[in-house]
Amino acid sequence: MKQVVKVVLCTAMLATISAPTVAEDAFKDEINARQGYYKLVKYNFGILGAMVKGKKDYDAGVAATAANNIYNLSKVNNSMLWPKGSDNSQLDTTRAKPAIWENFDDVKEKHGNWQAAVEKLAQDAGNGKDALKMSFGPVGKACHDDYKAK
Repeated sequence: MKQVVKVVLCTAMLATISAPTVAEDAFKDEINARQGYYKLVKYNFGILGAMVKGKKDYDAGVAATAANNIYNLSKVNNSMLWPKGSDNSQLDTTRAKPAIWENFDDVKEKHGNWQAAVEKLAQDAGNGKDALKMSFGPVGKACHDDYKAK
């Protein structure tokens, strides 16, 4: 009987330890793809931010390209990258909060606001540093930090 209890306890312990690994494996492709998506957004936004802050000389062509890259990325339908359960409540590989799926209508609204701000940025970025500055700020404000852990 002691042997049976040991086997049951060990099995339960192993199942508990491996559960996050199974969940992470289930969403590995989706999480990797959405993190890659946001790395591209961040890279292009960083170029524009450096110009706005004066850390990089303003270049209309580069600014327009970076802003258009972000705009084109904003149009990608990445809904497949957000399966329910692919959040940081059970996974260490993401900063997405479970609140995303609890407030999905709000997330969609904020994403729409972000898309509109990015579209304006793409229209203005190549028209001078002042135009870039005016359109740059609203893009960051339209973000949904409520749904991303620090």
